[in-house]
Amino acid sequence: MASPAFEDLAETFDFLDDWEDRYRHVIELGRAMPPLDDSFKVPALKVQGCASQVWLRPLTADGRFDFQGDSDAMIVRGLIAILHHLYAGLTLEAVLAVDAAGELGRLGLHDHLSSQRSNGLRAMVERIRQVAAAG
Repeated sequence: MASPAFEDLAETFDFLDDWEDRYRHVIELGRAMPPLDDSFKVPALKVQGCASQVWLRPLTADGRFDFQGDSDAMIVRGLIAILHHLYAGLTLEAVLAVDAAGELGRLGLHDHLSSQRSNGLRAMVERIRQVAAAG
């Protein structure tokens, strides 16, 4: 099950009629996301398998998952923001239980992302799952 923030996001995507509006919304989400401090843009936090440069900095406290992220591509920053909506605030166990492909499918992203972007999104999800599994 996704976070309540993701449920709100999914409702917004349902409201947007066409992909161009959704695409603009993804970019707006990326613009609204705070940038990751350059000191965290290090190889250990870089996500491999993304066409763009992507960094995810996990933050867990009191058994709840959160992260900061950034990318050099605005659409990818938006995808990071979507993943933040999906996972932030969940318990580590709940993070592992999320059907990311199914939840993201509700947004209609797979039909409109390039194969490279889709692969990068899967790599980000896998990194999040690895962090949650490591506890």
